[in-house]
Amino acid sequence: MSAPSTESLLTTPLNALHIELGARMVPFAGYSMPVQYPAGLMAEHHHTRKAAGLFDVSHMGQLRLVGPDAAAAFETLMPVDVIDLPVGKQRYGLLLTDEGTIIDDLMFFNKGNNELFVIVNGACKVGDIAHIQAKIGSRCQVIPLPDYALLALQGPEAVTALSRLAPGMEKLVFMTGGNFTVDTGAQKIDVFMTRSGYTGEDGFEISVHNDHAEALARALLAQPEVKPIGLGARNSLRLEAGLCLYGNDIDTTTNPVEASLNWAMQKVRRAGGAREGGFPGATKILAALADATGASGTKGTRKRVGLIALERIPVRDHTELQDGAGNKIGEVTSGLLGPTIDKPVAMGYVDSAWAAVGSKVVAIVRGKPVPMEVSPLPFVPTRYYRGQTTGRGG
Repeated sequence: MSAPSTESLLTTPLNALHIELGARMVPFAGYSMPVQYPAGLMAEHHHTRKAAGLFDVSHMGQLRLVGPDAAAAFETLMPVDVIDLPVGKQRYGLLLTDEGTIIDDLMFFNKGNNELFVIVNGACKVGDIAHIQAKIGSRCQVIPLPDYALLALQGPEAVTALSRLAPGMEKLVFMTGGNFTVDTGAQKIDVFMTRSGYTGEDGFEISVHNDHAEALARALLAQPEVKPIGLGARNSLRLEAGLCLYGNDIDTTTNPVEASLNWAMQKVRRAGGAREGGFPGATKILAALADATGASGTKGTRKRVGLIALERIPVRDHTELQDGAGNKIGEVTSGLLGPTIDKPVAMGYVDSAWAAVGSKVVAIVRGKPVPMEVSPLPFVPTRYYRGQTTGRGG
C-alpha cells in the first residue's frame, strides 16, 4: 500500500504545537505525528530516562464501557480477570480472535459505578471498537471518546513536575488512577490520570478534553524537568523496557503464550480457575499453558525473546535469525541500538529450542552474519512506582 498523503492524515489537538516546537512530522496510524524534535531521538531518549518527557499519544483510542454487565461482558473477549479488578485499578488486556491470536493489546481501568475506561492502540482503534460493539454492545454501552486527547508524561521527575500542577496525584501508585484538576495558573483543567506508561519509567497517562489539550501540554512543558518527546524515542524506550509494539511483536498471527505474555492471564481464567476459559481461542491457549514447559520445547512452537547483538551492528525488524548451521529459526520483530545500554537490542521469535537465555543465534544483516545472544527482558530495569522509593528494578 502507498503511504497516505499528507492531506488525508488526521491530526491531534497538539498538531500546531508540535510544528511550533520544530517537530519532524511523519504518518503514523493514520495521523500526522511527531517522530522527533530538534534535539533528536538520542537526546530525547536520555532526557526521559533522567528527567521527564511529554508524549502526545492522542492517536490512541479511548472508550467507556458502561452498565452493570460491562465487566462480565468485557471478560468474555479476553483471557484476563476483568470482574475482580478493584475500583481505581488498571490492568493490561488482550483482545483475541476465535483462534486465540491477538487482535490488539490494551489497558482498562475500573472507574466504579459500573464503568470501565479502555485505551486501545491507534492503528487498531476503529476495528477494536467495532469488534467490542459487535460482541458485547447488547450487554453494555460502548462509548467511544473521540473528543479526548491523551498525553503521557514519563520519567523519574514526572511526578515532581505534575504534582506542582495537580497536588495529590503523587499519592497514586503504578496501575492506579483517578480524576484530578490541573491548575495551570490561567485555568483549571479536569483530567483523568493513571500512573502508567510505555517506557519502563515511572510516569502518567492523562486523558483530557481536546479543547484543553494544548493548554495542558504547554503547562507541562513550562516545568523545568519536561521536554517534548517524539515517536522515535517512544519506540526505543519501550523496546529497552521489553514492551510489545502491536503490529511488530504481536498481531493476529501470534498468541499470548508464544508472545511470552503468560503473566497477563490471571489464574482465575486458567485451567482450574473459578472462571476457567470462556474467552476466544480458550481451548488452544489453555492447552499451550498446560504444556509443562509453557509451550516451549513442543515441536513447531516458538517464543518471543530478547536478543543482544554481540557486535555493534543494529539488527532491524524482519531480519532473519539462523542457528549456527544456517537453518532459519526465527525473525526479529523489533530492533535498534539501545541508547541506555549502548548495545544493539532486539525482540523476536525463535524456535522454542533456542529460547533459553544465553542461547546463541545468528542474525543475517545485509548478507552478513551477526552473532546474537538471547537475553532476559527487560534490557533496562523498570522503575514503576509501587508505593515506596526504590532504585531501578522497583
